[in-house]
Amino acid sequence: MSQHHHFDIVIIGAGAAGLTLALELADTHSVAILTKGDIKEGSTLYAQGGVAAVLSDKDTVESHINDTISAGAELGDQEAVRFTVEHSKESIDWLIDQGVPFTRYGESETYHLTKEGGHSHRRIIHSADATGLAISKTLIRNAKKHPNITFFADRVAIDLITTQKLDAAITDADNKVVGLYALNLENDTIEVFHGKRVALACGGSSKVYLYTSNPDTASGDGIAMAWRAGCRVGNMEFNQFHPTCLYDAKAKTFLISEAVRGEGGRLLLSDGSRFMFEFDERGELAPRDIVARAIDHEMKRLGEKHVYLDISHKDPEFIKAHFPTIYKRCLDCGYDITKEPIPVVPAAHYTCGGVVVDKHGATDISNLYAIGETAYTGLHGANRLASNSLLECIVYARSAAKHISEDVRATASFTIPDWDDSQVTNSDEDVVITHNWAELRRFMWDYVGIVRTDKRLLRAKHRVDMLQSEIDEFYSNYKVSSDLLELRNLAVVADLIIQSAMLRKESRGLHHTLDYPNKLDDSEPTLINPN
Repeated sequence: MSQHHHFDIVIIGAGAAGLTLALELADTHSVAILTKGDIKEGSTLYAQGGVAAVLSDKDTVESHINDTISAGAELGDQEAVRFTVEHSKESIDWLIDQGVPFTRYGESETYHLTKEGGHSHRRIIHSADATGLAISKTLIRNAKKHPNITFFADRVAIDLITTQKLDAAITDADNKVVGLYALNLENDTIEVFHGKRVALACGGSSKVYLYTSNPDTASGDGIAMAWRAGCRVGNMEFNQFHPTCLYDAKAKTFLISEAVRGEGGRLLLSDGSRFMFEFDERGELAPRDIVARAIDHEMKRLGEKHVYLDISHKDPEFIKAHFPTIYKRCLDCGYDITKEPIPVVPAAHYTCGGVVVDKHGATDISNLYAIGETAYTGLHGANRLASNSLLECIVYARSAAKHISEDVRATASFTIPDWDDSQVTNSDEDVVITHNWAELRRFMWDYVGIVRTDKRLLRAKHRVDMLQSEIDEFYSNYKVSSDLLELRNLAVVADLIIQSAMLRKESRGLHHTLDYPNKLDDSEPTLINPN
């Protein structure tokens, strides 16, 4: 028999979005937070930059809005952008009230604001170079103290439970989410979580690519589950790539800061020649998307696995003083950046699309919310403006909390059956999972990466269709495991990215195709409906 848990709110994910929602609701609701592994592990933890907000008298809401629309290649939703920016200051005030230790300077101890690419003013409030860590630690500490919040670590969500799944006679209009099934990794059992409201705050899907800056948890679980439940997704073709991730098995997700190029770092081919000036007159100082495309072009042209980044021509003491973390991490991996170039590749960094939601984070299905990187709010358009992502987490989580608190509709209880695994057996062919896992991430990198063509997309579509068929057969016959569930979700997300990319007949923002190199005069978001 399955163990059943009953809560007012069930949240999947303990990043900035999920924790904010929990803390805003916990005084009046019982809240469960599920995490795949340790509760501290997630993309928020690794966010180095900060939170964008209009905090200076020299800055304006209109300026932040214009910067966001411009960075998003004019595809951002005007209403969503304005809503987010207009609620930016109060969101920062909320974080400060929670105790987040943002960096101050001067005798007046004014909060220090920095400036990042794409911003016309200093508006990034930060905590040194580890803002995500500071936010995560603060919100987790507060959540652990709250008597109405219960953490369930080592739980992998399997699927959402809707009234339509329980009773096929229920129409789409009357469909509601009433809970979910989750795999308990501690004892390998399936548990049932009943929730009057369920929130997906699971992060993005960058793990679908071979190289990613994201933690292992970013396997698109929330997007895949919402899609299977009947929710629309939007703008899945727009995946942001960071140009320089250290190419080393030990480093895994370690980014080499753009500041290295800013201080004179040179990008080199295997023969030691520079190549960036062939793509842009600014060379290594060109914008992130241009540098990423140039590296990708050279890797594909030469059949190389990586290029090199070299700052060894600078004084060793200068390098150690300016990049102590990078110097130490590279040294741990066997590279001395004061003496030699390091291998780098672009890495999938941020999912700009996701589950379609309104300004309250509400999805197409009643009682189901999506917030943070899982959601498509319309804020980012075709490319994310730096430091808008953490802001989006806080703004939409607080808006969702307000919406849930003000919703006085009676919620009927439903009997949810135990998970039935009586017809399946333990797998003796796990090699199928590992093989399909590797194949999926490789063809997504090769065919649906930074630069695309119709032929590459068609090849990827054929392969993902075949893989999904194999995965569905495996899922139907064998007991579920964490690896199988993630592979199943990644295959769904890969298919959605491919479908979306095939629908966009232009190059805009993060979607660059050689078959349609120009932007269209009139363009719309890419929305896909599962029904």
